[in-house]
Amino acid sequence: MNEPSTAVDFATRIELPKLEKSFFVGRALSSSLLTIGVWVAAILASVPLFSVLYMLIVRGGARLNLELFTELPPAGFELGGGIGNAIVGTLVMVGIATLISVPVGILAGVYLADLGPDTKVASAARFLAKTLTGLPSILAGVFIYAAVVLAMGGYSAIAGGIALAVTMLPTVVLTAEEAMKMVPQKMKDAAYGMGCTRTQVIWKIVLPTGLPGILTGVMLAVAGAAGNSAPLLFTALFSNYWLHSLREPTASLSILIYNFSGMPFDNQIELAWAASLVLVLIVLVFSILSRIIGRPKV
Repeated sequence: MNEPSTAVDFATRIELPKLEKSFFVGRALSSSLLTIGVWVAAILASVPLFSVLYMLIVRGGARLNLELFTELPPAGFELGGGIGNAIVGTLVMVGIATLISVPVGILAGVYLADLGPDTKVASAARFLAKTLTGLPSILAGVFIYAAVVLAMGGYSAIAGGIALAVTMLPTVVLTAEEAMKMVPQKMKDAAYGMGCTRTQVIWKIVLPTGLPGILTGVMLAVAGAAGNSAPLLFTALFSNYWLHSLREPTASLSILIYNFSGMPFDNQIELAWAASLVLVLIVLVFSILSRIIGRPKV
């Protein structure tokens, strides 16, 4: 009897069992059912989203033209007009909020992640930040109304920006802390071993490495602030004119939508739909930027 010359010849003579996947046995059945359930849930959840987007595109897209971005809102019986001042006011107040919340939030994240992560102050700060994430945004408006609006003697873009900063701050703080905690300890130990101080490690190692996660949190906070309306009712109110001073009432897209959607005039209702579409596009841009920035590098 001839012996196989090699292990390969021997393996070719062995009849291996055919492995076929069965969808009706054990784990395969559970996996299939869960996969189908996830797809059904995703489809059901996307129906309201795409229906709203469809309505915005159909009803708001009809008014997308140059006049919409350059003209002031019309009076009750007037035709035409635009939302230019509301777009400018929204960008200005979100910019003020970003200038306030981002530096404070990143500094707080540095303390929570590296300087004093186990101190009582850090524990209290985390608790307050997580509590503020669930706080109704209208309460931020009431607080800033009492603390800023009454002190300044009137509604203003400054007060609106501070109110939005209050709503943005918890998101920036918590995401900055988590991003800096993800920095490998070996990188920091190597920097300390080379003689770097704690400040140099934070400035040269921790912040640059955690920057994508920090920027993701900032973009998400900005997107949320851009569509926030409740705080602005108590702080910036509204204006039918262009913004000339940060100490005067200021128009915003969210308040314009709130005001115009309840009017009995077709022109104002159409502008409300167009403003809704513009606001959704602004939020969508910031959300996409946050996903691109936060994407892990390969």
